Amino acid sequence: MDIARRTEWKILASPLVVFLLLFLGFPAIVNLIYSLSQVSFESLRSPTLTGPQNYLDVLTDSSFWSACWFSLRFGLITAVAECLLGLFLAIFLAPLIEKHSFLMAPLMLPLMVAPAMIGLMYRLVLHEFVGPVPYYLYTFFGDSPSFLNADNAFWTLCVVEALQWTPFAFLLFYMAYQAIPLEVRQAAQIDGASPAQILRRIDLPLMLPTIVVAFFIRFIDGFRVFDNVYTLTGSGPGGSTTSLSIYIYEAFFKQGAIGKAVAASVVLFIASFAVLFGLNWLANRRRKAAA
Repeated sequence: MDIARRTEWKILASPLVVFLLLFLGFPAIVNLIYSLSQVSFESLRSPTLTGPQNYLDVLTDSSFWSACWFSLRFGLITAVAECLLGLFLAIFLAPLIEKHSFLMAPLMLPLMVAPAMIGLMYRLVLHEFVGPVPYYLYTFFGDSPSFLNADNAFWTLCVVEALQWTPFAFLLFYMAYQAIPLEVRQAAQIDGASPAQILRRIDLPLMLPTIVVAFFIRFIDGFRVFDNVYTLTGSGPGGSTTSLSIYIYEAFFKQGAIGKAVAASVVLFIASFAVLFGLNWLANRRRKAAA
C-alpha cells in the first residue's frame, strides 16, 4: 500500500519536477557558469572560464557593500513602518469598515499602481524646480527642503515605499483581526479586561503569526527593490540610493560586466537562502521545544 502511494505521489509530482528543472535548473546552471567566466554580450555563447575572479571583484567592490547596506536599511525600515501603520489602521478602522465595507476599495488603490509609475509620479511631484510640493512649501513657508538630494533621498524613498505598501500589511492584519472569535473578546470584557489589555494579551498574540509573515514578505520585497527607486532617483547622488538590484542592473547593462553582475546575483541568492534556512531552522527548533 505504501509503495503504491509513493508511486502515485511520484507521478503527481513529476510535472512540477520537470518544470523546475527546465525553467529554474537550466538558467541556474548557466548563471553559475557565467559567474565563473569572463563574458560580454559578444561572447555569451563562448564564455572564458576565469575561476572565482568575478566573486573577488564583487566582494572587494565598495559599491557592492554600499548597495547591500542601502538594501538592508531600506528593507528593515520600510517593513517596520508598513507593519506598524498597517496594524494601527487595521485595528482602528475595523469598526468603520465593518459598517461600510466599500471603504476597503479606496484603501487598496495604491496597490493597483505599478511601482515604476509611483516613482515617476513622485519624481514629478517632488522635483526641486518644477514639483508642486516644493513650490507650495516655498510659497507659504519661504523655504523647501530638497527631497531628492543626497541627504534626503533615502528617507523620501522610505516614505514613498511605505505609502504604497502599507495597504498590503493593512489587508493582512485586518483579515487576521477579523478572524479572532468575538466570544474571546467578550469573555475578556466580562472578566473586566480593558481594551488595552485585550489588545495586548489577546489580539496581538493571536495576530503574531500574520505579523511575522507580513514583516518578512515586506522586508524581502524592500530588500530587492528596483523599479520605484530607479524611476524616482536612479542610483542617486553619488550612488546614495543604489540598491543591490540597481547595482546588478548597472553592472550588467551599463558596464557590460555580465560575469560580475551574475556573480553578485549569486552572492545575493546564497545570502538569502542562508537567511531563510536559518529562520526555518529556528522555527523548527522552537516548534520542537514547544512540543
